Amino acid sequence: MSWRLRITHTTGYRYDAPVLASYNEARLTPISDVDQLTVEARVETVPPAQQQRYWDYWGTQVTAFDLHVPHGELEVTATCTVDTADARPAPVLAGWDGVLSPAVQDRFVEMLTHTGRTTPDEEMDALARQAVAGLAPHDAALAIMDLAHERVAYVPGSTGVATSAREAWALGSGVCQDIAHVAIALLGVVGPPASYVSGYLHPRADAAVGETFTGESHAWVEVWLGAWWAYDPTNRIPAGEPHVVVGRGRDDGDVPPLKGLYSGGGSQSLGVTVAVTRLL
Repeated sequence: MSWRLRITHTTGYRYDAPVLASYNEARLTPISDVDQLTVEARVETVPPAQQQRYWDYWGTQVTAFDLHVPHGELEVTATCTVDTADARPAPVLAGWDGVLSPAVQDRFVEMLTHTGRTTPDEEMDALARQAVAGLAPHDAALAIMDLAHERVAYVPGSTGVATSAREAWALGSGVCQDIAHVAIALLGVVGPPASYVSGYLHPRADAAVGETFTGESHAWVEVWLGAWWAYDPTNRIPAGEPHVVVGRGRDDGDVPPLKGLYSGGGSQSLGVTVAVTRLL
C-alpha cells in the first residue's frame, strides 16, 4: 500500500528594518527514489525572486534565490505532492562482518564519523556497548533506537536548533532532531553507518483521505544493514507511508530547511506552518 500526500510548508520572516539584500538556500523539495516519488513540487517567495536549483553533496535538492530590493518581510512557501511506500523490511545479514567490513567502512566513512552534534560522551559510549552486547546488527540497531527513545523524552521547546546529542542526553528531553542525533551518536559507537534524515511526518496513521492536519518538519534515522533501513526513534516505528524524505546527511546541519545571509535590517521574527493532507 502507498500514500499520496500534499504538503504545504510556509516560513515567514519579519525584520525590524528593511533588508537591503538577502541570499538564501531552501532545502524543502522531497527527493525521488525507490521508496518515494515526488509528483510535483514548487518553491515560491514573496517578494518574488529568480531561482536556481541544484543537488548538494548529500543528494538534497536546493532552491537558491537572492533578493536585491529592500524588503521588511520574506515569505517562502514550498508545496509538494509525494507518493510514499510501505516501510521496508530490515535487511538480514549473517553478522557484523557484513556491516563492518573494510569495504563498507571505506564506502560510508562519512556516516561513521562523529560530528560536533553527534559525538557521544563516556556514559553514552558505555551504555551503547552494553545495549548491543551479543546482538545481531538488526537487533542491535533496534536496541540503540530504543535507548535513544527512552533516554530523551519528546518535549517541544526544551532544546534549540544547535543542541548537540550530548546536551540532549544530559537534559533528558528534546525534539525529533535531538532523538535522531542521540541515536546516531550511539550507533557511531558500535559501528553501523547511520544517516540523519530530514523530512515530514503525517501526524495521523488513520487519516482520512482529503483531511488536512497541522504538521511539522520531522527527523529520523537510516542505518546500513546491507541496505539502508529507515527507523523513526521518536515514534518507535519503521519509517513508511506517513514519512516524506527531503534530505539526508550526517546531522541536521547538512539539511537545514532554510538558511541564508542578509544585509541591513535588524532582528527578525520567524513563523513556520506546515499543512499535511492525505490525497490517496
